[in-house]
Amino acid sequence: MNTNKPYIEFRKNSDFSGILTDTFGFIRNEFKPFTKSIFNIAGPAILVFMLSLAVYNYVAGDIFDFTNYEQPGFNGSSVMLTLIAAIVYLLSAIAAYIFTGASALYYIKSYVDNKGNTDFLEIKKNVYRSFWSFFGIGFLKGMTLLVAICLCFLPVFYAMVPMSIVFSIYVFEPRQSTTDAYSKSFNLVNVDFWTAFGTYIVLFIIFYIISFVFAIPSAIYTLIGTGIFSGEVDPANMNDFYQDPILILLNVLNTFFQFFLNIILVVGGAAIYFHLHEKANFTGTYERISEIGKTED
Repeated sequence: MNTNKPYIEFRKNSDFSGILTDTFGFIRNEFKPFTKSIFNIAGPAILVFMLSLAVYNYVAGDIFDFTNYEQPGFNGSSVMLTLIAAIVYLLSAIAAYIFTGASALYYIKSYVDNKGNTDFLEIKKNVYRSFWSFFGIGFLKGMTLLVAICLCFLPVFYAMVPMSIVFSIYVFEPRQSTTDAYSKSFNLVNVDFWTAFGTYIVLFIIFYIISFVFAIPSAIYTLIGTGIFSGEVDPANMNDFYQDPILILLNVLNTFFQFFLNIILVVGGAAIYFHLHEKANFTGTYERISEIGKTED
């Protein structure tokens, strides 16, 4: 165990404040090795994701032709480029989110299993091995939330709680298949639904507020560049503005920070999972009792 930093015990029955404390305590204590592991594994996918976003923003800004006020139209030569850029952007975004989420969770698993130490090679192997399983769970998660939204607004509040721990179940319970993890998530949240719900809502609000702060520079630049502040909006200059390198850079940075902040929800979901699992099975409690017995012997 690393004696230089306090060890965050995830395997325990916690409460609302305890889950939040463990989430941000872990991120604070492990920030450097944690983020280093994530970028070493997910870095290439994240880089392609950001570059494809920049390309997409650039070529998409040239689709519409506003120079003819009487008959605005499409720039046909840019449609195909935009379509290709959009496909690359979508695929790279999926890969980046999978690699990042898997890297974060398997880092936590290694951290918990080794009592504060981590094995990067093991983390990397597990991430690559579980890529398609994460893709399948992500698909089920997305469809579940989509159906919940279509049914009514309220079911989303219920569905988002099991969906926040479904990846954690798959990672921390290796014997669970993709479908097993998905189905178990709905059962596990019933152990202490309101604590899990309240914690995730708070984490999401924190995520949203910080994301909003990072989005302010690009929003201000857009308002100034389009002439909304001055009241002099010129549609003929829209094409050039949306291809402005500064605007594209700000949008890419904004997306990157929002993407990176998603780690808060991943770690928080893991902390919620451990709380629910411990409350249902007392695994961590039995393990600590066993360790005390070994120490006395």
